[in-house]
Amino acid sequence: MAGKDKLYIFDTTLRDGEQSPGASMTREEKIRIAKGLEKMRVDVIEAGFPAASIGDFESVQAVARAVRESTVCGLARAREADIDRAGEALKEAASARIHTFLATSPIHMEHKLRMSPDEVLEQAVAAVRRARQWTDNVEFSPEDAGRSELDFLCRVIEAVIDAGARTINIPDTVGYNIPEQFGALIRNLRERIPNADQAVFSVHCHNDLGVAVANSLAAVLNGARQVECTINGLGERAGNAALEEVVMAVRTRQDHFPCDTTLDTTQIVPCSRLVSTITGFPVQPNKAIVGANAFAHESGIHQDGVLKHRDTYEIMRAQDVGWSDNRIVLGKHSGRNAFRARLKDLAIDFDSEEELNEAFARFKELADKKHEIYDEDLQSLATEAAIAMEYERVKLVSLRVCSETGETPVATLTLNVEGEEHHGEADGSGPVDAAFKAIETVMHSHTELLLYSVNNITSGTDAQGEVTVRLEKAGRIVNGQGADTDIVIASAKAYLNALNRLVTPDRRPHPQHGDV
Repeated sequence: MAGKDKLYIFDTTLRDGEQSPGASMTREEKIRIAKGLEKMRVDVIEAGFPAASIGDFESVQAVARAVRESTVCGLARAREADIDRAGEALKEAASARIHTFLATSPIHMEHKLRMSPDEVLEQAVAAVRRARQWTDNVEFSPEDAGRSELDFLCRVIEAVIDAGARTINIPDTVGYNIPEQFGALIRNLRERIPNADQAVFSVHCHNDLGVAVANSLAAVLNGARQVECTINGLGERAGNAALEEVVMAVRTRQDHFPCDTTLDTTQIVPCSRLVSTITGFPVQPNKAIVGANAFAHESGIHQDGVLKHRDTYEIMRAQDVGWSDNRIVLGKHSGRNAFRARLKDLAIDFDSEEELNEAFARFKELADKKHEIYDEDLQSLATEAAIAMEYERVKLVSLRVCSETGETPVATLTLNVEGEEHHGEADGSGPVDAAFKAIETVMHSHTELLLYSVNNITSGTDAQGEVTVRLEKAGRIVNGQGADTDIVIASAKAYLNALNRLVTPDRRPHPQHGDV
């Protein structure tokens, strides 16, 4: 990086990524992801929105305690109560940032805020000053900047920089901008605002038109030196700019970009798997950088070229982003210490021996079913064990499904519901349908199934199937995950996991707010 600017990476997987329907994470899951991001050397981790709920406050507080190397950030609306709540949550952080925001576009000011431009300017300045009472590291976002009037946007940004904001984030809140236009916006702001040199300009792009990464890169080429992004592009609606794509585009094209990040890119794939496992959002095979096919070559011409000289068809080394050809790590004879050590390498730690024992027992059970245990299996096991520790009101005791050609499948099962066993039986259009209906004969949940997704965790006929189930009830949406070498059992586990989450009090009712 000699002679180059630093590009700061601001990861908002734990905040904006969590706003994907069904992607809510527990405090323990947030800590696991935060530690993975810290291991990757992400500069800023936006841990949540402390004023949203008690659960969000506690999660931000827990991440602030757990992370020592990265800056931990809390989001706050431009209100004193929100800002003070964020400040309280971040008290124990080694390095803290408060990120406050207020809309500046005509449509937002008129219809959402019902405030005049002068009132917005005054409140934005007051918010930054309030945040400065907690920390010198204050970021301000003019929400919907991409549709704001340039003159007014310049006035607001100049004023908040004078008030002490040292990072100015320009969000394309609704994913409306096009790369050339967005890059020009960043350039114009930096040229027109007299005190622009006193702040780092940042961007936060949404992917509604599929150009979030392109917009972010255009901004970097025009002087932005922080990019806000998420692992796997997770986020509400069509998602956010994908961290792995932004980082590797800049790293790979150093001939084009005047800056670079200081991330350990070998942690990208492990972090991607971790987020996918915890949220239940599988990574599509053809996803850039982290998809299963990202470094696969089917064409004979491509294969021949790669064998002769890798650079003929590969612009990156798979190992540089964390892919490895040697991913078999443990087997049935592996001991507890080897198990713990490998999980630590994957940024998975346990808060208690009880949690370790739960995960290790599941590992031994899986090792009896399949000979080779991969990193992906271990991450799934750890997530499943953590879920079991937190959401075990209803457990699957046994499941039997009879399915044969020309006959209607029938499922019979036994569930343990708060210590009491209950039996259910139902038929269905297929074995999974029968299993779900058998569960409902016991639970009577009256939920709506929004999504049923199956993904193989590893390759081979003995691979675990990972199932994601999304359920909705009374406006609340949850994801459930389950994994097993038997796909019907994995499906039942996922359905029960979702039901267990639904009966757990929702700790994350976000207030009405704009998204930056």
